Amino acid sequence: MHERLQAEAVQAGEVENVTFGDLGLGENIVRTLVDLGAHHPFPIQAATITPILEGKDVLARGRTGSGKTIAFGAPLVESVLRSQAGGRREFGRSPRALILAPTRELALQIDRTIQPIARSVGLFTTQIYGGVPQGRQVGALKKGVDIIIGTPGRIEDLVNQGKLDLSEIRIAVLDEADHMCELGFLEPVQRILRHTADGSQKLLFSATLDREVASLVDEFLVEPAVYEVAGEDQDSGTIDHRVLVIDHRDKTEILTSLVDRDGKTLVFARTRAFAEMLAEQLDDAGIRALALHGDLNQAKRTRNLERLTSGRVQVLVATDVAARGIHVDDIDLVVQADAPDEYKTYLHRSGRTGRAGRQGTVVTLITRQRRRKMTELLERAEIDAPFDEVRPGDDVVESLRQAQ
Repeated sequence: MHERLQAEAVQAGEVENVTFGDLGLGENIVRTLVDLGAHHPFPIQAATITPILEGKDVLARGRTGSGKTIAFGAPLVESVLRSQAGGRREFGRSPRALILAPTRELALQIDRTIQPIARSVGLFTTQIYGGVPQGRQVGALKKGVDIIIGTPGRIEDLVNQGKLDLSEIRIAVLDEADHMCELGFLEPVQRILRHTADGSQKLLFSATLDREVASLVDEFLVEPAVYEVAGEDQDSGTIDHRVLVIDHRDKTEILTSLVDRDGKTLVFARTRAFAEMLAEQLDDAGIRALALHGDLNQAKRTRNLERLTSGRVQVLVATDVAARGIHVDDIDLVVQADAPDEYKTYLHRSGRTGRAGRQGTVVTLITRQRRRKMTELLERAEIDAPFDEVRPGDDVVESLRQAQ
């Protein structure tokens, strides 16, 4: 797919002595990155920052947790700053940069990283997403902001109401473009991008490049610089993938023994009912666990996620829909109690661990009947994972539990 787009892979070893300053970022931004814990660029950052500062369109394939937010956020702030050099920042000015994310949770996470970088040079960000009253968002726009971070639904809403002007947007970012398309946002994203300034720079980050993402690339990116996130990608070694072939009757016992550990664990279940049942069974076994699924209201989902982040619970049992908003850097074990049906689902699930260069393990439980299907799925995902036939109490289960 997209044979004409030849990806350039940047290896970790190639960027060992490169600094953020070498890449063209100003002193205030570099200092703020250090405060955020980014002392040296990750490979994706070293690859993309300079072309972004040069005004090129960029297409980067890499999953969540590879350092993408700084890869596009820091040069975006630098570019907006340069475009305003010497000019006054008027009250009520139109935004110059737009970052689109598929979920409210991801938009908030992006803002947490970009806001301090922007503030360090006197620029302002605002978040625009649905599910809350729009008054505060409209108020911020009236005062004037430089960078908008938000979700497509509410952004298009405010454009249609005449309360958001995108005509001055000179740089637009699509983060997790594949998730955006899966959630039905392809057409709203297309309409939003058509409102931005002629010739505006486009940056597209995606874990997979399928047909819908390709249509965005075809329409909006002009001769993009294309990068694979080598050293941060699925098969990079930061994630250890394992498949355990089990008898169905042993599933709960094996799962319980896997998650009975000190680190943070994310368990995937196919249905809300199974997620709730598993969380209760783990809790009864003395393992602090909560469920996360689409039937919970936003406040409860946020609270359950915060309890995992803070370490008050060890295990979160999630459905795929709910897991879209999980961006916790120190989850070191993902267990797929129900195997996924699609390779893209596998990639998205496994992207919840091994984030920001950390080590992580993904364990998938399957019955013997699913072995062939699982083999085909892993081939499509380009992941090499050993298959082990196990029973409760086996050494393999114990060694996986202790490896974390």
